[in-house]
Amino acid sequence: MLKINMFLFYLVAPFLALFLISSNFVDDSKPLNIEVQSLNSEIATLHEETNNLAKKISEIGMVIEKHEEVFNNQNQKLTNLSELSASQKELSNDMYEQKILEMLGPAVEAHISERTEIKIFKLNELGYRGYIAKVKLFDPKAFKVGLAKNTLGELETTSSAAKRENAILAINGGGFYTETRNTKKYAQLIGNTVIDGKLVEPFNGYPGDLFFAGINKKGEVVGNVPQSESDISKLNPSQGVSFMPVLLKNGKKVDVPKKWKKTRHPRTIIGKYANDDLIMIVVDGRQGKWSYGVSLERLQDKLLELGVKEAYNLDGGGSTAMYYNGKILNRPSDGRQRPVANNILIFP
Repeated sequence: MLKINMFLFYLVAPFLALFLISSNFVDDSKPLNIEVQSLNSEIATLHEETNNLAKKISEIGMVIEKHEEVFNNQNQKLTNLSELSASQKELSNDMYEQKILEMLGPAVEAHISERTEIKIFKLNELGYRGYIAKVKLFDPKAFKVGLAKNTLGELETTSSAAKRENAILAINGGGFYTETRNTKKYAQLIGNTVIDGKLVEPFNGYPGDLFFAGINKKGEVVGNVPQSESDISKLNPSQGVSFMPVLLKNGKKVDVPKKWKKTRHPRTIIGKYANDDLIMIVVDGRQGKWSYGVSLERLQDKLLELGVKEAYNLDGGGSTAMYYNGKILNRPSDGRQRPVANNILIFP
């Protein structure tokens, strides 16, 4: 009540002062009783108006309090829904993760840090063998495409590149061929390679059916078959390599050229799950009873069986290699590692 009275005093005071200054109240030429009556009338009117104003202010305050109560209730409901949504999403992710692990089987190696979570699984199918690495990238910078010896045109084995860069996991990367330049062997990259968001060579669209695949700056696996540099730029790539063909897109098979459908060879694959976990696969081949290799058609079926949503066929054959924690896991078909032009590296 004291606050309301003080409020009324401060509200009335300016009007009263103005009235006293501008009125004839201080004019001795007029009768005092007329001035007092006039003043009382003005004060009564002002008092009535002040009361009306106070009443309106009180009503506005009640409306504000009501709206504030409604807002707080709605805000609490949104908070509860957000928490429920986050809880449901976490539960959904856990269920999806469990489903993936059931399909992959028991892990034979594992690593977890603030940057990455890596699980290694054996792949042992009728007629072929290999390894699978499932990777969660908490830090996109833990994924890198590395040129052999950090130089265009050079060759280097996957294990050598991984050890030199202090990577914990590595596979061979994109396609390449060798030619002689100035009497020296030169490893020419096929298609387009991106390192740290930049093409390492000018865009090359030849022969038109090469994919570009890697990760974007959020650490998500991306890929397309670019016809121009802008097609690659649209992916907002951080790292990536080229080869052929695309195997899966949006959980569906992509048509594979007939000449590659049935032939069995060593393979290197990169892809992703629906939760953006990265999957890297190597399949050995050309080694009789150990592993004959796998056709791309059969490999597509296996990838779908494992729940993979997108997959890209990297350079294979004698180049196929997977390095983990100090050693090569698979058995390269040449009997030893083949030096390659680039590798995909995962850091601990």
